[in-house]
Amino acid sequence: MATGGNNSTFELSPKTLVAVGVGLVAVGGASYLLYRHLTRDVMPQKWRRVGTVERIHFFPVKSCAPMDISKTGVEYDCDVLSLSFEGIRDRTLMVVNDKNEMITARVYPHMTQIKSKKVSPSKLVFSSQDMPDLELDFENLDGPGRDVNTSVWGVSVDVMPCGDRINTWFSQAILKKESGLKLVHYPYPKPVRSTNPRLKSMPFIRQEDSGTFNDATSFMLMNLSSIADLNTRLKNPVDALQFRGNFELKMDVDEPYAEDNWQWLRIGEDAVFRTVAPCTRCIFTNINAKTAERSSEGEPLKTLRSYRLFNYSSPALGIHLGLRLPGKVKPTDVVYVEDK
Repeated sequence: MATGGNNSTFELSPKTLVAVGVGLVAVGGASYLLYRHLTRDVMPQKWRRVGTVERIHFFPVKSCAPMDISKTGVEYDCDVLSLSFEGIRDRTLMVVNDKNEMITARVYPHMTQIKSKKVSPSKLVFSSQDMPDLELDFENLDGPGRDVNTSVWGVSVDVMPCGDRINTWFSQAILKKESGLKLVHYPYPKPVRSTNPRLKSMPFIRQEDSGTFNDATSFMLMNLSSIADLNTRLKNPVDALQFRGNFELKMDVDEPYAEDNWQWLRIGEDAVFRTVAPCTRCIFTNINAKTAERSSEGEPLKTLRSYRLFNYSSPALGIHLGLRLPGKVKPTDVVYVEDK
């Protein structure tokens, strides 16, 4: 499993890289491509502060509510696979139908109201309106040995079913039926999915940035200044949670969309991220995070399409990140970007 910390290119000095670059460019186009590959993930030597982490969101089940963490000052671990908290990982659970096809809140908005709470390093308790609570123990899943194949936006992955008891609860909570859905678990210690086809042209993305059951990459950041600017254009302001970023950034100086131009971020003292792609948006953003109601006016997606479309088929807001050095992060951590 490759991470930025193990990449030998980080050990090259700037002078060495410049000398290598000059020599390689002189040789020809193929050598220049090699030079670009060697230097594309060389981390900045200087950083500048841009703000602090306001909120961290952690979603154990894809498309469901963020985990309820009542403690203050909580630290999260960032590794190449995902964000994790005391043994529980971001988006390592996903709901599929009887055909093993991924289902999300795009079709079933009330999935966003299924909540989870950690009760031990291996146990979660799920809650949903008018349903008894459900306990899931990752160490005692009754589905092992019956892996099934599914896909996340067309990218194939084998997964572990969590068991009939769990399936029944999620079928009742989402479909109001006794069957029809399954909860599956991402069983691997590293990213195994291929890169989302939509992102393969992005020059800085790596296969290991694909994460667990994430749409695109393991981490995503939202600039709250950008959300505030969007809200000035909307009749009904939206909560940043509707964009389901892991990190919400409070800027020191109000700079909407400054994130469009960042290539590197550091959160706290250790965790370093590469910006690998803009986050393009879909109808999920039209679902109210608190009520699960879908906007009848198609907002905020409609407004985003009016000024954030660029050269993509969908409007962009937020940035996808690939981890290059692991570390711990927490709310109030300082966020830095490369200082050019």
